Amino acid sequence: MRLLHLLPLAIGLALVAACGDDASDISFEPGAGSSADLGAAGPADAAGMPASDAGPPAIDAGQAGSDAGVSAPDAGPADTGVVVPEVEVNPFVRVSHDPFSTFAADVDSASYDIFAKSIREEQRLPSPQMVRTEEFVNFFSYDYPQPSATSTTPFAIDLDIGPSPTSSTAILRIGIQGRDLLADRAPANLIFLVDVSCSMRPVDKLPLVKSMLTNALDVLREDDTISIVTYSTTVQVELPPTPVRERSQIAFVLEGLRADGGTAGGPALERAYDQAQAGFVEGGINHIILCTDGDFNLGPSSPPELVDLVEQRRASGVTLTALGFGLGNLNDELMEAFSNAGNGIYRVISGRKTALRYVEQRLLSDVVHIAQDVKIQVEMNPDYVFAYRQIGYENRQLQDSDFRNDRVDAGEIGSGHQMTALYELVLPTGSVPSGVGAPSLVDGPPVEGLREVDPSAWLLVKVRYKTPGADATEPAFEVQRSLQDGSFTFQLGDESRFAWSVSSLSGRLRGDPFVATAQLDAAQSEAEAQQGGFQRADFAELFRLARALLP
Repeated sequence: MRLLHLLPLAIGLALVAACGDDASDISFEPGAGSSADLGAAGPADAAGMPASDAGPPAIDAGQAGSDAGVSAPDAGPADTGVVVPEVEVNPFVRVSHDPFSTFAADVDSASYDIFAKSIREEQRLPSPQMVRTEEFVNFFSYDYPQPSATSTTPFAIDLDIGPSPTSSTAILRIGIQGRDLLADRAPANLIFLVDVSCSMRPVDKLPLVKSMLTNALDVLREDDTISIVTYSTTVQVELPPTPVRERSQIAFVLEGLRADGGTAGGPALERAYDQAQAGFVEGGINHIILCTDGDFNLGPSSPPELVDLVEQRRASGVTLTALGFGLGNLNDELMEAFSNAGNGIYRVISGRKTALRYVEQRLLSDVVHIAQDVKIQVEMNPDYVFAYRQIGYENRQLQDSDFRNDRVDAGEIGSGHQMTALYELVLPTGSVPSGVGAPSLVDGPPVEGLREVDPSAWLLVKVRYKTPGADATEPAFEVQRSLQDGSFTFQLGDESRFAWSVSSLSGRLRGDPFVATAQLDAAQSEAEAQQGGFQRADFAELFRLARALLP
């Protein structure tokens, strides 16, 4: 399929607002004891821990179409100063023209975290540009089969297909389940790069970072090492590589962190990589975790130069994750670009419960990779599928010819990670959906490329990946899974219907012209019918609240 270019990173850099003495801008700095109690209720909230997670907890777990960007509805979000890209929606593609859909794996969940925080705390919809459907869908856990114990492939591929609940199209769900390798993980060398500029003063920023880091000590091993580099107007190495068993020294450093000054992001990144090399563990996990509101605005480096720096230093064996805190000046596009360039994950920590869940469920799985440069290519059979569109992953599209180009960077899958991708299919007897502002059907003469799908199969899913730590010159492995005619029941299972429900809400929030009101009604009913567990019950409630804000 055609390449949907990553959106430009030409971001205007704003000057830091002066840090005044207004008490509303200054947070309570909890001591070492209270910062460790992220899970406490009641008094902990009064002690400065953000209560943004109130309510049921959401557990972490060829031819261009027309511009399908849709403006925010009248009842949509106000301007919050957050830096966001333009909106783009994948078009339908005729299979006889281009049967290949190729994209990079992505397990980020930041977009859903931003949505949940916007609804709970501010009673407003997120900006459409900050809604990425794949991150909504991948926020949730699904009942996917585990990889076989005898398989050498680090993940399992699960396919499901059936009629769309609201139209004449069909829905294809691709689920990838990673193997859990945490019990046998290598030693970790983690570098926490912490923004301590004045914009980090609010309670949902630096105080939350400090509490999260304190709790992280409980899930790390005694011989793992951590470093802490801070940056504001200047850059400081607060803690050189130190074993986790030196808890009192680490706690002392965390207690002394204060927010003040500007944001020297470029020099800070260089210093963090220096610390990573100082504590480098050969054959181990060497990972930088950036904790910031995304406000990089001092120093000579432009955003593209910073992203290039992360890409270059990745070759040294050091990867990078971006954690966003707060929404006021969150540079969403830059944070996502950092994590993609660093072979890491982009998440947003929205409150104390989210912070605790991140530490307990995501911290290690995000840094222990089981597969690197993961690419997926779906090849449709024109005898069974007339047209298709991928739902989401707009900024993860790859050239079809790059699927087997093992020098092309893609996405990473961590220990136990799940990844879900959805497609809407038009069958040979169906018609292509339309909508106001919808991109045109992509059609034309057949594109180049060897057709590999079996004549009796509806489609073929190919997944290509490298082992963690492999460089650009090393070959990749490839696994395939086909959907043979007559081998499946044409009926969506509960997991697929729930994922479709999530994608429908995110599509409407994003301004997807293919998501009609009738689809939203059915999606809400599906969400309400699947409230088993905290994740899904919380989604049903957020769906209800968001629906009241939609026109």
